[in-house]
Amino acid sequence: MMKPKILLVNPPIYDFAAYDFWLKPYGLLSVAGYLRGQAAFKLFDYLDRANPFMQSQKGFESDRWGRGRFYCERIPSPPVLEAIPRYFRRFGLPRSMFTDFLAGEGKFDFVLIQTTMTYWYKGLEEVIEDVRRTCPQAKIILGGNYVTLCCDHAQTLGADLLVNGTNLEPLWEYLAIPPDVQQPALWEVYDKLNVGVLKLSDGCPFTCTYCSVPKVYGKFKPRSLDRSLAELELLCRLGVENVAFYDDALLFDADKVIVPFLNELRKRNIKINFHSPNALNARFITGDLAELMVRAGFQTFYLGFESVSKQWQKKTGSKVFSDELEKAARYLIDAGAEHENITAYQILGHPHIDIQQLEISMRFVNSLGIRGMLADFSPIPGTPDGEYCRKWVDLDEPLMHNKTAFPIILLGFDESNRLKDLQRKLNHSLLT
Repeated sequence: MMKPKILLVNPPIYDFAAYDFWLKPYGLLSVAGYLRGQAAFKLFDYLDRANPFMQSQKGFESDRWGRGRFYCERIPSPPVLEAIPRYFRRFGLPRSMFTDFLAGEGKFDFVLIQTTMTYWYKGLEEVIEDVRRTCPQAKIILGGNYVTLCCDHAQTLGADLLVNGTNLEPLWEYLAIPPDVQQPALWEVYDKLNVGVLKLSDGCPFTCTYCSVPKVYGKFKPRSLDRSLAELELLCRLGVENVAFYDDALLFDADKVIVPFLNELRKRNIKINFHSPNALNARFITGDLAELMVRAGFQTFYLGFESVSKQWQKKTGSKVFSDELEKAARYLIDAGAEHENITAYQILGHPHIDIQQLEISMRFVNSLGIRGMLADFSPIPGTPDGEYCRKWVDLDEPLMHNKTAFPIILLGFDESNRLKDLQRKLNHSLLT
């Protein structure tokens, strides 16, 4: 019996801005990994900057940690976003490359498409249109955040199967292939790989009012240590030098999760650069843990810190307080982390910004000798803070979840720019 032929697609991004901040279709590759050896897989990743086309372009080189710009083309803004004074773009490899790829590869039995941001669905529309025209017999399957958070809207795109949430049983039944969930992600499907992704856990123990993780991934659950180590070793064999953790609570229950993992890496003498773009919880950083992380290869540290306002902190979930951020920064610096590689996120455009004291918070972060970064607020349906934003935007249209658009809608173009300019000046002051 012939193995089914399955195409994996990481679609292009339609947005005002996008940057390769260790962006990989990890959920898609993980699902494919569970089916390793039981299907013939091909990957088309529109956002793969190691693709020969991207390598031939100027101005898209990676920085020292593997990040960089995507190829993009300016396109008209969707009608609902025409009032936003920013250029709208399509990020990713040219569309013709995909249609040529489909024509050359022949028939596929299934096409699995990764979804992430709800407001990126225009890229899904493009992929589905091209698959239907060029490979009409293929069954199209969507899964991921967009499907989970906007299932009713996702049904309008015309896919054959939607995989909602983390229950993959409907997918296995549809494919008629039994999974091996101990297998690592299918990283070898890339021709060339410079950056990888890893998760030691799923879900989060917190219930922050602006975050969709509890709705999408549920409560915190550690992954198998052996599986995580096997996946990292696979990435190392493929030549990866930078690995980003996609955990939403990487440091929670550290003695049972990340500490054994990092200790085992040191025993095996595995050398690699680690990064934490998904916001480490400063509350859990101790002096000993900071030293272990630095020794094990952590290079960049992104800390979640939304406000100095205790009222705001308590209102949104009491995840991190000011003194906890201060201690974490000191522990990391004492352990040898470079000041400019420690960054505290703060939310720009939150609907309760009146009590957020954002500018005071930005200056507080700067006083600690670390960088600040403004993370634009996205009103996510199903979260308390997202639902509160229905007074400003139509949440039933996912394009209105756009994180560039909402701060401008709430604060105005000039104020949004003023705060971003202030953040740049504060960060620059650390270097002078």
